[in-house]
Amino acid sequence: MLNFKNISFTQIKQSLQVKKPWDDVIIFVLNVLIAIPLFIIAHENLIELNWVFNLDRILIFIGIILLIQLLLRLLRTIIIICIFLYVMVLFYGTTLGNYGFNSVFEDYNSMIYTMSDNPYPQDIIVSKLLPFPNKTKILNAIEYQNPRVRNFAVMATTKHFKNVRGYADYRTIIQCFAVFKEINERWNYVSDPKDEDYIASASESLNYFSGDCDDHSILMAACVRAIGGTPRLIHTKGHIYPEILIGKMNDLETVNFLIKNILFTKESYRKQLHYHIDERNQIWLNLDYTAKYPGGPFLSEEILGALTLN
Repeated sequence: MLNFKNISFTQIKQSLQVKKPWDDVIIFVLNVLIAIPLFIIAHENLIELNWVFNLDRILIFIGIILLIQLLLRLLRTIIIICIFLYVMVLFYGTTLGNYGFNSVFEDYNSMIYTMSDNPYPQDIIVSKLLPFPNKTKILNAIEYQNPRVRNFAVMATTKHFKNVRGYADYRTIIQCFAVFKEINERWNYVSDPKDEDYIASASESLNYFSGDCDDHSILMAACVRAIGGTPRLIHTKGHIYPEILIGKMNDLETVNFLIKNILFTKESYRKQLHYHIDERNQIWLNLDYTAKYPGGPFLSEEILGALTLN
């Protein structure tokens, strides 16, 4: 007869467990995907020791890999279940033509590319985690690599402020102001369908230069980004508007002079610039559709969320 007294609970548990080598593969792939952005953050924020063959950075990467591997193994069952559910959601989204596998791949590639070219890569992840209405749809709609968007932005730079001389360090900002002038002079506010948020892509808005505040913000951000500027979208109560990165306070002084004395003299006469200062003391200038000049009055100033395109 089988002696049940000599069989421990641990032995029973081990006998029920089936080795699944594919679990290790999934855990390892997930480890690498997490480790790459974390390494970029560590690389930018930790002092370089200048060891031969960059051994300090190699050791940091190995340390991150080992630490994540340990954490993932401790949570193996929960993680495998979550990944399975996530894959099902992506499969469903891919089938319906919504957010699916290809979208995830493009978003991850875009995030890594942006982080590698940013002195504060952690801000990229934070901005993606912060709440923002229709964030995914808006990001997809900001088609700054679309040839139509790029060509329109280039056209605006040849139409406005082309002959401004002596401000080579602010050429990109001046050209972005040309884009602002062209869009805001032509923009026609049209509401969304009743009880529905309609998100128009940047290329779609170029057809009639019409739409609501989020459509304007998407087009402005896409065009500014297409010619080298750094835009962000600000979410307030019932409103979204674009801003452009100016730099530090000394940059603001120069930009203030340009706007009031060269670029928008009539529109900004005896008026002040409206801007925000972020946690890194960087200055962002208002580009809302209600503004007649860059830095015009805010329609709604309280910030509930920010979406930066680096």
